Amino acid sequence: MTTLRQMRFLVALADTTNFSRAAEICNVTQSTLSTGLKEMEARLGVQVAERSTHSVLMTSIGMALAERAREILAKAADFEAAAHAETSVGMTQLRLGVIPTVGPFLLPRALPSLRDTWPKMKIYLREELTESLLHGLTDGRLDLILIALPHDLPPQVETMLLFKDDYSLATPRAHPLANLSRVEGTDLAGRRLLLLERGHCLQKHALSSVPGVALEEDESFSATSLPTLVSMVEEGIGVTLLPNLAIDAGLTAGHDLHLSNLEGATPRQIVLVWRKSSAHSDIFRRFGENLRRSRDRA
Repeated sequence: MTTLRQMRFLVALADTTNFSRAAEICNVTQSTLSTGLKEMEARLGVQVAERSTHSVLMTSIGMALAERAREILAKAADFEAAAHAETSVGMTQLRLGVIPTVGPFLLPRALPSLRDTWPKMKIYLREELTESLLHGLTDGRLDLILIALPHDLPPQVETMLLFKDDYSLATPRAHPLANLSRVEGTDLAGRRLLLLERGHCLQKHALSSVPGVALEEDESFSATSLPTLVSMVEEGIGVTLLPNLAIDAGLTAGHDLHLSNLEGATPRQIVLVWRKSSAHSDIFRRFGENLRRSRDRA
């Protein structure tokens, strides 16, 4: 019979299309992962991936089986969680995934209170992009994720809105808009924004933040992090939109730039997401209330 371990190998390979990275995710050697997949293929009588010296191509049946494996792995994780919930109080460990434009600016403030509430809980933190976090949640690798909406979500998850996160315009001191405490979307018409690289949900959110105004991206530069964007603005390279959550956490402290409130923008929604089948929904809601209070104290 195909094992859960082999299913984890298959999902990791489908997510990465790279044997080395898949083995790293599964905490096994590359040869162990390859052998496990070959044994699974022999048992099932199908080829899940086409292998060559330099590349891996998932077959159509391989992708279909990987999707089924994600559902089975998630249910297996919830099966174990339900058993633990009956034999212990609360959770002893939490595998939490966060996006890099939220986690570093919210969790440090919340962690002391979280430790007071759940002193025996160990929190294992993973910082990844939204798509990877959603895969990790649905295949059981993660218990809970902290992301920003809007974003397409799978039907088997439940969400809890924590708060809405508005934007501010960051400009160099010498910029024509730097003398304004408030700007409107129309002030940005025709101006290109420095943004995070594609894959970050904030990149899409920023471009669609002002209803009725088609904001444009400066495609000559893409940043991998918000601190990099701040440094580029400070050097006079361009302007950008920054989430107020990050600003309130000190992102721009010590930087010589100007911040203006962006009036009429559609804020991003910061949410917790977990599987509907999870046995720990009540704990996750309490966890979310704790994060919400931490944001309110900012």
